[in-house]
Amino acid sequence: MGRGDLTNEQWARLAPLLPRGKKPGRPPSWSKRQLIDGIRWRTRTGAPWRDVPPRYGPWQTVYGLFRRWQRDGTWKWILTQLQAQGDAAGLITWQVNVDTTVVRAHQHAAGARKGGTGNAKNRAGSTSSQPTTRSAALGVG
Repeated sequence: MGRGDLTNEQWARLAPLLPRGKKPGRPPSWSKRQLIDGIRWRTRTGAPWRDVPPRYGPWQTVYGLFRRWQRDGTWKWILTQLQAQGDAAGLITWQVNVDTTVVRAHQHAAGARKGGTGNAKNRAGSTSSQPTTRSAALGVG
């Protein structure tokens, strides 16, 4: 049993919520508990699926269960059931607190000039002197 694996108490709460197999035939080589622990290991570490330790089963089997349950909504249903159980037991507080001190503007939002693309004095091509033409420079008039 790994450090982040499900405890017996957690497994006892989770096991009744898992879908039952529908196909008759050969029993699976890997238990659902091992596969779920493999899924939890992968999501906790952020490692690639191919790096799932062999004690959880082949990575293809672990990924296959994760993806199948993701597509058919099993994970969402399990989460909803666990939340309902926790809420009924008074273990969940449904309060939201937003602290604006952690909200930051993007770095490019700082120091921009007001009024659009910039001040007219600092634009390229904007000068205070009159343009000089060849005829004006020669004094021809």
